[in-house]
Amino acid sequence: MQSLGLDVLFKGSNFIRLLEGLWVAVRISLISVVLSIVLGIPAGMLMTSRSRVIRALFRVYLEIVRIMPQMVLLFIVYFGTTRVFGWDLSAEASAIIVFVFWGCAEMGDLVRGALISIPRIQYESAAALGMNQLVSFRYVILPQTVRRLIPLSINLITRMIKTTSLVMMIGIVEVLKVGQQIIEANRKASPNAAFGVFATVFLLYFLICWPISTLASWLEKRWA
Repeated sequence: MQSLGLDVLFKGSNFIRLLEGLWVAVRISLISVVLSIVLGIPAGMLMTSRSRVIRALFRVYLEIVRIMPQMVLLFIVYFGTTRVFGWDLSAEASAIIVFVFWGCAEMGDLVRGALISIPRIQYESAAALGMNQLVSFRYVILPQTVRRLIPLSINLITRMIKTTSLVMMIGIVEVLKVGQQIIEANRKASPNAAFGVFATVFLLYFLICWPISTLASWLEKRWA
């Protein structure tokens, strides 16, 4: 037990602290995912706009999100904008802003892909049945889009949960930061604490993300 560094987990409230840190990461990701879905759906619809200007603007936005590392965005928002504009942003609020900025672009692209994947004949068939654009979108296009979108959006949730490990770089005490604090506090008493603590962090992330990932795979196969 001691050779694996697991003994430190049972000292005091160390394991409870890890769970509390995990909840911080999950809370940030859940808020970010909800806001990303709310903003990403209309963004994805605008990405399919006939206007070249609108499509070009969203394309630039999407490329910025994909090229710029999330850590750099965290530093820009938390350390940069707060000093330049004098904003009083907490580290958690900064993290949510960055993840929503990223998640909205990714969700928008998923919505765009789901919309353009609907065969043209579906629109034509709805029109042949006398449906106007609003009715055909609600009863024909939207149900098919949702079935394509849900498995992909669930995978986005797991990616966002895992990426929250970066927020420790701006001072948020989430599960990885708590793990480092425990290791530092027990460096002499338990030299192998790093293995036990980080293995536990890995297991906690796995227990959160694996059921979500499994659900996405099941839905994708069921609705294929």
